[in-house]
Amino acid sequence: MDDSHQHYLRLLSATAQGDRTAFSELYHDTAGKLYAISLQMLHRRDWAEDAVQEAYVRIWHNAGEYQQEKGTVLTWMISIVRYRALDMLRASKSRRENSGDEHLNEAEDDRSPELDLYEKRERVRIDKCMDHLEGPQRQAIHLAYFKGLTHIEVCDHLESPLGSVKSWIRRGLERLKRCLES
Repeated sequence: MDDSHQHYLRLLSATAQGDRTAFSELYHDTAGKLYAISLQMLHRRDWAEDAVQEAYVRIWHNAGEYQQEKGTVLTWMISIVRYRALDMLRASKSRRENSGDEHLNEAEDDRSPELDLYEKRERVRIDKCMDHLEGPQRQAIHLAYFKGLTHIEVCDHLESPLGSVKSWIRRGLERLKRCLES
């Protein structure tokens, strides 16, 4: 495993023991990545900030539940922020449907140059790895992780059975993980 994973693992283990300094360092080292993912999904700075804050509260409380055999620390943290962002998207969609307002306010356009640069660099890495995936895997992952669709919504969009979509996503994520860790 790479050095960053070992570093995050050490910090998360200390966090599980209640070490606030280790948690602060973990936050400092990973917050930009989680925020970029959250913003990519939510398209609103305020929501992205809320999702990241709530994700870190969960990370603090659940640090002891991390299982190394299921993936890297960063992957685990990304899944937490991603699920929180999906919950926020679903809640927003439900509120809009109930109120009859289908218009979603667009993100504020006051992004920092640093965030733009970070996102571009990360996006280039991810795009290179995504290019190595088979077509259905790439489409399913794009819809689920970058567009925030549920598995059922991905099935509808791709006109494919749920089992196939889940397999494409699982296998595609495994290949992406290997590519990004190399």
